[in-house]
Formats: sequence, C-alpha cells, structure tokens
Amino acid sequence: MKKDIEFPKVKNVSIAVVKEWNDEYEMDDWNAYIINQNDSPIEAVMVVTQGFSPDKKTSKFRHMLGSVLPNESLKIELMLEAIISFRNEFSVTYFLDNKLYDKKFVFKKNTINENALQSIPTLKWKGVWVK
Repeated sequence: MKKDIEFPKVKNVSIAVVKEWNDEYEMDDWNAYIINQNDSPIEAVMVVTQGFSPDKKTSKFRHMLGSVLPNESLKIELMLEAIISFRNEFSVTYFLDNKLYDKKFVFKKNTINENALQSIPTLKWKGVWVK
C-alpha cells in the first residue's frame, strides 16, 4: 500500500510553464516542462495533469516520459490559453538512484500569466515555475 512506501523528499526537480514561439502557427504557445537539476537522470517519469476552476475541471492527462537527463528538461504538454488561469496540478512520480519519488506541483489560480514570467534554468524561454 502507498502508506507503506517511503517517499524521499523531492529535490532539484521542478515544473515550468513557458511561453514559446510556435513557427507553424506563428503565435506564442504555453507549454509545460519538467526540469531535472540533479546530477543523475530521473527515470520512469510519469506526470498526471489536471486543471480546476470554480465551476469546471479538465480531464486528467497521463504522460509517461521515460528518462530526463541531468540538467535537462522535457516537454510535458501544450496548455491551452483557456486553462492557464485555472489551478493547474502536476503529479510527478519518478525513480532516482533506485528510490521512488512523488510530488504534486501546483500552479495556483491565475499565477500563469505574462506579468509572472522569469528566466527558467535549462530553458531558453521565460515562464513561470514551481519547485
């Protein structure tokens, strides 16, 4: 059972939502990334995403990402403009050094916006991130 499994504290892994240019559609897109700032790869990475507003919620999306190399990032999903104002949750599970890690990263309502953009490690675009 989950209560019997020891989950070490997640360190050096974060989620960022960045605004990046899409050449195909000639517009900016909001994309979610996982960032691994560990010295080792994180493996068997699984991310479950869902957004919530007072009267709506999105479907749950499950992403099996495989491995994320040290000091690298990997795109999780495109985030539609209609949901960036929602409370967005990213439940991340992965293995690092043969230990299982699990954490829920939460972007509170209206925190993903143009005014909150900042430089993000390992990414060339600006965005909003949760550690």
